[in-house]
Amino acid sequence: MAEKTFTVTAETGIHARPATVLVQTASKYDADVNLEYNGKTVNLKSIMGVMSLGIPQGSQIKIIAAGADADEAIKGIEDTLKNEGLGE
Repeated sequence: MAEKTFTVTAETGIHARPATVLVQTASKYDADVNLEYNGKTVNLKSIMGVMSLGIPQGSQIKIIAAGADADEAIKGIEDTLKNEGLGE
């Protein structure tokens, strides 16, 4: 199991487009990947789950991955957050 905390830096937070990009990235991995925000945990491979959180700019989010490629999943999501200007 691997986990990492990020700060959302995008002005608009995690809305439809960035949520879609994160879901697509998480879906590339076999590991179970979850996003934790404000005491709630959702499957990062579910667009509806991610959208339901309404994550604004400045939020702390935690990505948790469990499975054979958990470390690779965390790294891939971290790269996506940074490359898309969503978080750090």
